[in-house]
Amino acid sequence: MTRSNLELRSTITADGMLRLTLESVPLPAPGKGELLVRIEAAPVNPSDLGLLFGPADMTTLTAGGSADAPVLSAQVPPRGLAAVRARVGQSMPVGNEGAGLVVEAGPELQHLVGKRVAMIGGAMYAQFRLVAAEACIVLPEGATAEQGAALFVNPLTALGFVETMRAEGHTAIVHAPAASNLGQMLVKICKDDGIGLVNIVRSPQQAELLRGIGATHVVDSSASDFAQALEQAISETGATLGFDAIGGGEMTSMMLNAMEAVALRRMESYDRYGSTTMKQVYIYGTLDNAPTVLKRGFGFSWRVGGWLLFHFLSRADPSVARRMRERVVTEMTTTFASHYTATVSLRDVLTPEVALACQRKATGAKYLIVPGGE
Repeated sequence: MTRSNLELRSTITADGMLRLTLESVPLPAPGKGELLVRIEAAPVNPSDLGLLFGPADMTTLTAGGSADAPVLSAQVPPRGLAAVRARVGQSMPVGNEGAGLVVEAGPELQHLVGKRVAMIGGAMYAQFRLVAAEACIVLPEGATAEQGAALFVNPLTALGFVETMRAEGHTAIVHAPAASNLGQMLVKICKDDGIGLVNIVRSPQQAELLRGIGATHVVDSSASDFAQALEQAISETGATLGFDAIGGGEMTSMMLNAMEAVALRRMESYDRYGSTTMKQVYIYGTLDNAPTVLKRGFGFSWRVGGWLLFHFLSRADPSVARRMRERVVTEMTTTFASHYTATVSLRDVLTPEVALACQRKATGAKYLIVPGGE
């Protein structure tokens, strides 16, 4: 039997308008290997915002439509429209991850009906999701949807950083900005696993927050002695691997230059090509949409690349991915607990006030969509 499902959809039109709507879409019954989940909670992560809002000018947000069919619109500048040409005219579902109750299941999965699961795979800002069982984690008895809603993107990203470090032969990590939910998870992982971690934050308050949960090396990019403090922390940890969620600006460059400065001090003789210490920084976010600026002072042994969770998982050995998931479930209420500023409905996201709040990407401001009231 095919039913109707209400989904939040994002469309960019050919004339340069972003339109967010709630659309009724067909919902088929689950087949073999599939679960039908009533979504109870889905977080708004920075990784969702690019699809949700695209390159829209958020200062032009306008609420329209009707009470039954609200529409949120914004203008897309010509330069931004060119960057998303491939998605123009397509109504796209949004939401990378979520949690909810299994209400129906494929013939061989009937034992999961009534279980609460965390899941990943897109289209989570909706009332229901038909999803492959392999994209789910069955939550422990008594776990809430709020506890399970964000068990994939941030936890697996933090664990993925550590697995990348090990696979590439590094021994410590530099992370910016480090006071986010993800950053706090990474602090706890590295503390438990004995891994050196340099945390770059953007205010004294954020530095105090991380030290309060056990971070040893915290440097504040707003401080006048930031460059020197970063070098000192890298010297003490031996970090040669960085992860930068800011993307735009000079943070990646500052990481590489600080790593090189430490490596040069340890060289026994001068080399006009710099140190032979390999330094790697991965950009894994776009908190700043400005160009990435590299000020070359880091020799010739360096790499800059992109890091994406879904690409990492597609390449990881199945045993690594399984171990990561098992750790997430075991530590879901401690290391991998997420904290939310507020819960909102699907319709709330179609109001300018909530949309702007979600889009700000402010540290400590994380929203949870609860579709049950629609």
